[in-house]
Amino acid sequence: MQQLRDTASQLMILNDEIAQTYSSYQNDRKLFCRSGCGECCLHPGIEASVLEMLPLALHLYDAGVAESTLDALRQHDQAGCYFYQASSEDRKSGQCGVYPYRPAVCRMFGAAGYRGREGEVLLSICKVIRSDQTEAVIATEQSLSSETPPMMRNHKAQIAQLDYELSKENMPIKQATAAALEKVLTKAYYASFAE
Repeated sequence: MQQLRDTASQLMILNDEIAQTYSSYQNDRKLFCRSGCGECCLHPGIEASVLEMLPLALHLYDAGVAESTLDALRQHDQAGCYFYQASSEDRKSGQCGVYPYRPAVCRMFGAAGYRGREGEVLLSICKVIRSDQTEAVIATEQSLSSETPPMMRNHKAQIAQLDYELSKENMPIKQATAAALEKVLTKAYYASFAE
């Protein structure tokens, strides 16, 4: 169990660095998320690794709600993230209920770089930001040849170095969270015999 905690601690430090890197880039480029926007939280295609969800799983375990959260996740059938707290009827406004423990993918969201088929740097950008800050998006896309944005792949590789096994597969956030909870609960169960 201590190894999971150590890995999670290292990941939280790295997550803070990742968040700062992407936030600085997005602020410099004037690519701001709309206040209270939750569109990305509703997207069913957002994926994370089990490792990315490990800090949250340990937090839920320490709070005594790991098993009940795992049960709730298994029954959750709405699109998007289980931890998203909608504040509007259309669910497009809201907030993250576990913000300090959100995975790296959530910290990279908004505007980030990736490589195209020809190896060129492209901009992955939220459709809401694209419509809200059209001029800033155009200027950023024009600057890609001279100013490389933070690259998602590089940060995912940094995360994978912490624990390859737990980071080798991306899956929907709901699945990754459930797998991280199962890992923590299993480790805790067997650790209780060693005491």
